[in-house]
Amino acid sequence: MSDVLTKPAPEVPVAPKRKLPGPRVYVWIAGCVLLLVLPFYLERFWLQAGLFAMAAAIGAIGLNLLTGATGQLSMGHAFFLAVGAYGYCAFAGNGDDGLTGLGLPTGIAMILAVGLAGIAGGVFSPIAGRLRGAYLGIATLALIFIGQHVLFNAHDLTGGFNGRDVPSLNVFGLHFDDSELLVAGVPFGASEKLWYLGLVLLVAGALFARGVLRGRPGRAMNAIRDHQIAAGVMGVPVARYRAAVFVLSSMYAGLAGVLLAMVFQRTVPEYFGMVLSLEYLAMIVIGGLGSVSGAVVGAVFVSLLPQILTRYSDSLPLVNDAGTGGVSPGEAAKYLYGAALVAVVLFLPGGLVRLAARRSKATPGEPSGSEGNDR
Repeated sequence: MSDVLTKPAPEVPVAPKRKLPGPRVYVWIAGCVLLLVLPFYLERFWLQAGLFAMAAAIGAIGLNLLTGATGQLSMGHAFFLAVGAYGYCAFAGNGDDGLTGLGLPTGIAMILAVGLAGIAGGVFSPIAGRLRGAYLGIATLALIFIGQHVLFNAHDLTGGFNGRDVPSLNVFGLHFDDSELLVAGVPFGASEKLWYLGLVLLVAGALFARGVLRGRPGRAMNAIRDHQIAAGVMGVPVARYRAAVFVLSSMYAGLAGVLLAMVFQRTVPEYFGMVLSLEYLAMIVIGGLGSVSGAVVGAVFVSLLPQILTRYSDSLPLVNDAGTGGVSPGEAAKYLYGAALVAVVLFLPGGLVRLAARRSKATPGEPSGSEGNDR
């Protein structure tokens, strides 16, 4: 009887407390909802500016895989954007304008244009697999001059100096043109439709790149960037990885070129020059090398700045139209993100995304300089 009385009562298992999502999750959800509803409220100017930023972000992610994660300097990123843009026009064009066109379905033409950019990168990849640093930068610089010569002189294919019109995308009966489509009583034109296409492409590209960087390929790429000889000793096929990343980066650039062409609705050779390649390098440095979110942040900063300055040039000091005694919005934008580039290199080597990571990771018990690794 005493044993029964002294026997301890069985412990009742307590269900573990469910951890509530942090504020960062709610911020992401709110941001996603905001991006989805913006086409219902924004005017065409801001929608096009946002589409430019999305296309720039896709291209910057590809360049960050190459330069930020693998340490390969490329000055010819604009060349592969041109391959994607003009490849789409050639595949989807029907030849009514007197220019070369295969008349393929536009969805297939888009995929083939991205593949064509990858093939162009594959042709150059043996060189990319064996050169590094400034030598690779100079070699890719030649692509810009070759591309500009072809774009200006292959008139039957590119339209020459005047460029060529871009066929509108048509996928499963949905036309991404200015034909109005009523959605919840709001007329959707080309910009509104392309907004959602750009979001899908950007999210898919960002998730794929994030998976690459967090997996075994990403560790191999970082090893090549940090110490090539040690990576080779550990069994990493350095030349093969460099060539493969160059092809992947070229495909990202080709996709960005296709989206840009759809937004512009006309391709112009002058746009795909040296300045565009330098802007992409500025994007990944300002945003943060080797980080997908850094590429997106830098692309938004560099691509939206001239648009904002142009929009509000009348109310900004020293910013006026060319020939009126002030600085043009485009030139002012270059000065500003040039200054931002210098500031990041001197005071914030990790880029803007590292600054945000420091603030989110810091706690009262930690030093404020702690950094996160957002790749």
